[in-house]
Amino acid sequence: MRYRTLGGTGIKVSTYALGAMVLGSYGNPDRSEGIRIIHRALDAGINTIDTADFYGDSEEVVGLALQGRRDDVVLATKAGLPFPGDPNRGGGSRRWIVHQVEASLRALRTDHIDLFQLHRPDPDTDVEETLSALTDLVASGKVRAIGTSSMPASDIVEAQWAAQRRGLQRFRSEQPTYSMLTRSAEAEVLPVAQRHGMGVVVWSPLAMGMLTGRVRRGQPTDLTRSERFTHLADAARIDAVERLVPVADQAGLSLTHLAMAFVVAHPAVTAALIGPRTMEHLEDLLAGAEVVLGDDVLDAVDAVVPPGTDVGRVDVAHTPPALERPTLRRRVLAERAAA
Repeated sequence: MRYRTLGGTGIKVSTYALGAMVLGSYGNPDRSEGIRIIHRALDAGINTIDTADFYGDSEEVVGLALQGRRDDVVLATKAGLPFPGDPNRGGGSRRWIVHQVEASLRALRTDHIDLFQLHRPDPDTDVEETLSALTDLVASGKVRAIGTSSMPASDIVEAQWAAQRRGLQRFRSEQPTYSMLTRSAEAEVLPVAQRHGMGVVVWSPLAMGMLTGRVRRGQPTDLTRSERFTHLADAARIDAVERLVPVADQAGLSLTHLAMAFVVAHPAVTAALIGPRTMEHLEDLLAGAEVVLGDDVLDAVDAVVPPGTDVGRVDVAHTPPALERPTLRRRVLAERAAA
């Protein structure tokens, strides 16, 4: 396993980080198997685990697995996605962030979190309010470093300026979606992260399952198809997969190994999250951990999906409020809402 420094933190993380979202009620409810998967990943050299308050009981599974091994792990979690019911159960307010850090510490059975991340940008909260709360949590020793997830480049820059202006802790990492099918992060997010000395831990390097080889034109898939995963039936994405399969074959690689090696080849990327649901999935991913791609292979990928472009979109990707809320782009609606 290879290791890289997470931005300017001095923390060394494995190039493959274990994403624990599906270890628990969100994916594999067998806690004993989830614990075995975590232990196998650690034994293979993965030293970074990422979870979130929103992932069902994932934090609890991770906490159980790390008993006796906590000091060997760079432990990351997130908060900010809205929970149903109470409108204050989500976002980047001091009230919610502090509450959820305490809840995550209990679930994870630890006294500190190595990397605490704002799960999504919160347009309703001043970024200085969020940074102020996170600064206090770092000062208390409950959090070591702070980061973001799915934050647009302009928001990253604004947060860096706010931290400098107010003398607050600054975001040290960003977690964007990035894969051979979803490359828009290359245009601004990755260069901006580099410019500000931030680490980058990418999510969905396998495009939510489309780059595993299990989604092919005209073939049934064992991946769940639902309203949240309509991208699995996106014709343009399937066409791109069909063109990437020969690239992998020519390189003597599986599509999965090509996809993982592609994302960690970018100089801005520190690590890529893997999210195995079973031990078999984990072993397959580990087998490609040392793959390094040559320029000829990367050029062939560029010919299928040009740099900085997306083929379709991942259903669970962040949609900026300016695109999601009609009142932010229609003057009459905005005036009516303000009345």
